[in-house]
Amino acid sequence: MDLLLLLKAFILGVVEGLTEFLPVSSTGHLILTGEILDFNDDKGKLFLIVIQAAAILAVVWEYRARLTGVLAGLCKRDPAAIRFIINLTIAFLPLAILGLLFGKAIKDHLFNAVTVATTFILGGIIILWAERRQHVVRVQEVEDMSALDALKLGIAQAFALVPGTSRSGATIIGGLLFGLSRKAATEFSFFLAIPTLILATIYQLYKERALLSADDIGMWAVGFVASFISAFLCVRWLLRYISTHDFSIFAWYRIAFGIVVLLTWQMGWVNWAAG
Repeated sequence: MDLLLLLKAFILGVVEGLTEFLPVSSTGHLILTGEILDFNDDKGKLFLIVIQAAAILAVVWEYRARLTGVLAGLCKRDPAAIRFIINLTIAFLPLAILGLLFGKAIKDHLFNAVTVATTFILGGIIILWAERRQHVVRVQEVEDMSALDALKLGIAQAFALVPGTSRSGATIIGGLLFGLSRKAATEFSFFLAIPTLILATIYQLYKERALLSADDIGMWAVGFVASFISAFLCVRWLLRYISTHDFSIFAWYRIAFGIVVLLTWQMGWVNWAAG
């Protein structure tokens, strides 16, 4: 196995794990990192699907007790468990429907460095605006959410079809605007990622099955482990962080990073594919 390829796999795995659940856009970071590492070909895109699955597995592991409790509640027809699953289903549908309708067109036209940098900046501005508004919290815990709350967050998540927007960022900030506590918005974003990204991974793997090769197992294994560990650590850190901080730091990071990408593209310092 090519050691350089393994190094690229490790770097991309870490990037995926660290950015999947932060409001900074994992897709955007992976597009930019893939450009720098020259790893945005068809095999590279398939690899990103594999490491995305690892990040989701990290969330499942972190919340294994809670998820097991939900499954047990479903077997007993517990109303709270049933409501939780219904809310996840409702929130999942907007992105799934719009993704099936417009996903190919979005990938063909918007998956480039300039679009990512622009949405980084716009997303950062929106986060700053949202954080400066007065928050009226009416939903303290995920279990207190209504079906309408779930639908609103599902619509917010659908904006993440545009690369650079951030699925978790759209869901979390949407939750704050719609009256969820910071903890409830963040946790629901984690839970919503499970069906959203698992089904997206299965669908993409099926579509790209012709690219699957046993020769790539080593590369997948390195990226998978790197993504799982970094995502697990990131989720734990974020839950501690939001107990005493807001999301402004991520907004400023997005704006600064977006400006750097646009500047390097405009000045010709980095030969981004979008240029």
